[in-house]
Amino acid sequence: MVARPRSARLSSAAQVLPSPPKRPTVEGLGDDVGAAELARRVADHVRRLRAERQLSLDQLAQASGVSRAALSQIEGARTNPTLGIVWKVAVGLGVPFQALVGAPEASQTRLLRAGDAIALRSTDGQMESRLLSAFGAADRIEVYELRIQTKGLHRSEPHGPGTQEAVILLTGALRVTAGDDKHDLVAGDTLFFSANLSHSYENRSTRESRCIDIIAYGRT
Repeated sequence: MVARPRSARLSSAAQVLPSPPKRPTVEGLGDDVGAAELARRVADHVRRLRAERQLSLDQLAQASGVSRAALSQIEGARTNPTLGIVWKVAVGLGVPFQALVGAPEASQTRLLRAGDAIALRSTDGQMESRLLSAFGAADRIEVYELRIQTKGLHRSEPHGPGTQEAVILLTGALRVTAGDDKHDLVAGDTLFFSANLSHSYENRSTRESRCIDIIAYGRT
């Protein structure tokens, strides 16, 4: 038996090293533990909130624009809902997005580790949203990290009356449209706007655009 050179043995060993784990996302994860946990969390919240409001599946379907069949799948935790679907259900129930994905904590201090927040992707995979504010940490305020791929365009439904939004662009270039107003942002810019209008985020750079999105809901 001829011994291989040491350099060849090292090269062979390097090929079997495990690749670093990817940050979990809902879209395309299948049976991933994080996605399954989020699906169960959304299911529990939707069932409870719908019961509290005495809404049938048909009534919630009409209010949210999500089909009755899809709502049934969500409540049964038989699907991993996408970003757009969760937003629509939240609007239909009249609650903040965080009310469907957050997990309540008893402590007065809340630490959200980098890997704790599962990212939600848009249906086309062009935008990833990660909730950075722990459930109940701030009344009527939510903080998100948004990552939008090159040429990615995400349209958001109008939020409730009095809702304000702030977008802080960290990298890339972003066009934010709120109603009829268009604003082109570069890294370091911050845009404030009323979010009770249809609005959208478009990546106009040649690389991923990343921003912090802060939503402050109006009092009802």
